Amino acid sequence: MSEPRDTQALLRSWHEGDARALEELVLANLAWIRERVSRRLGPKLRRREDSQDLVQETLLGLLRDGPRFLLREQAQFRALMARRIENEILRRHAFHTAGRRDLARECGVPGSDSVVTLDPAIAAVTRPSEAAHAGEMRALVALALELLEPDDRRILVEREYRQRSFPEIAAELGIAEDSARMRFNRALPRLAQKLVQLRGGRLDEAIGERAAAPEAE
Repeated sequence: MSEPRDTQALLRSWHEGDARALEELVLANLAWIRERVSRRLGPKLRRREDSQDLVQETLLGLLRDGPRFLLREQAQFRALMARRIENEILRRHAFHTAGRRDLARECGVPGSDSVVTLDPAIAAVTRPSEAAHAGEMRALVALALELLEPDDRRILVEREYRQRSFPEIAAELGIAEDSARMRFNRALPRLAQKLVQLRGGRLDEAIGERAAAPEAE
């Protein structure tokens, strides 16, 4: 039997189209990510969503369709994936508890075909072309959005990606138009901070920690 490949090699192979690398990534990390996400969910939310199935389904979806990235350490890969899966579960929690809006609309953060390098040591070896840089920036922004708190991410996606007006956003959120504008203006510098952290290789800071997910009623 061949030796298992490390996280960086698996990510590179997956981005180059190696389907087996995706299987290896999932098998090597699924149990840890499941345990981490389960610990951070309240018992009521765990009962409402089958977290075991949801983690596996979401992990596969993120790797196939989400912003592509390259980093060196398995621990960072696991923490990043766990945080993004937790975000997905929180979106589903909001869907269950806030009038059951269209779940597909709640989830969509555009990705990118380009690969963003989150490890400065790797980035220093191969500098991207200008054309690649534009694609990497789109991937970086998409990844930074996923690391924001759900309320910040949602208002930025609604305004910037879906091009919705502040009156439309305010009506959907059930808040005043001025409040929607204020939330948007507060979310922008938080997104900028995430981008600075990611571009500086400070992935642990960008992922951060927060309180466990709220209980579903």
